[in-house]
Amino acid sequence: MVQGRDQASDSPGPEEGTPAGGVYDWFQRGMKLLSEGSPAAAAALLERAADAEPESRSIREALARAQFNSRQYADAADSFRWIVNTNPTEDYAYFGLGLSLWRTGDMEAAQEPLAIAVAMRPDQRDYVSALKSVRATLQARKDDPEGLWNEWKPPAE
Repeated sequence: MVQGRDQASDSPGPEEGTPAGGVYDWFQRGMKLLSEGSPAAAAALLERAADAEPESRSIREALARAQFNSRQYADAADSFRWIVNTNPTEDYAYFGLGLSLWRTGDMEAAQEPLAIAVAMRPDQRDYVSALKSVRATLQARKDDPEGLWNEWKPPAE
């Protein structure tokens, strides 16, 4: 040991690229970034937290919201799907999964999780509205002999 250094400073520092603090700190900072309108930064931090605590539903939900808000819709769908698979009573996760699939342009796949969310919480106007929109788009595609609706994707937020 070098003279004048304590043992704590001899221990290796954090791995390069690893955020300071522990998983709870990452989660808290990620939530703060999300609430402050920085969803991409929140997603990066919450991804670290989810990797460290892969069974945490609260981390996974925050990650899914951050991914959705930063337009990482396929990743958000995967995160919401994980929640649905581990806890099938989470109406919000079904809603998030449906919206994420909708944003990827997969209306067929979006319909089922939105219908489940509505069945679980028929009082949630956002759930009902999203399901009606998806079903209207699917009906318009079905009724469209020219195929003009086949390539339609929802507008970016």
